[in-house]
Amino acid sequence: MRKSVDQSVLEQVFLDARTVNKFTAQEVSDELLLQLYDLMKWGPTAMNCQPGHYVAVKSPRAKERLLPLLMRGNQEKTRAAPVTVIVATDTQFYQHLPEQFPASPDAADMFKSSPELSEATAFRNSSFQGAYMILAARMLGLDCGPMSGFDNQAVDREFFPEGRYQSNFLINIGFGDPSGNHPRGPRLAFKEAVAIL
Repeated sequence: MRKSVDQSVLEQVFLDARTVNKFTAQEVSDELLLQLYDLMKWGPTAMNCQPGHYVAVKSPRAKERLLPLLMRGNQEKTRAAPVTVIVATDTQFYQHLPEQFPASPDAADMFKSSPELSEATAFRNSSFQGAYMILAARMLGLDCGPMSGFDNQAVDREFFPEGRYQSNFLINIGFGDPSGNHPRGPRLAFKEAVAIL
């Protein structure tokens, strides 16, 4: 039986973690991004489908391509973030299933024959993977500012013109400056959010 992680881990990943709007100037290295992916990739997805696709926007030139596509309130914090990850969905994720999920040899055909199932599975599971990225980043000492508030179609035209990938949401990643934090909002109580049947 596995033991619960140390309280300090719970605090770092959940209890004391915040959505960050302001970052220090400390760089996020490519090596740290590799470490981040190598951790978060182990999060579960349906049939190990792994439909997440990620673009780490770091360079000033890449940021200038992204910024006009964001709502005004998201532009400056994204400009200042060391990295902005576009979490996208691979609409052809099923092409990898013969290798990723050999337990079901017909899995790819099942998704190819049902666009509705394929779309729902891809979106749901890429959302999971984006959430795993946030948790993994926090475990590695990074801070995150996940965002919607952008023009999905414009981002897709700019960064995924071939049409295979579709943007889901964005995550600003770096080392947070707490002076930019809003007061922490309350969470729903157990009895408001959970039913035990």
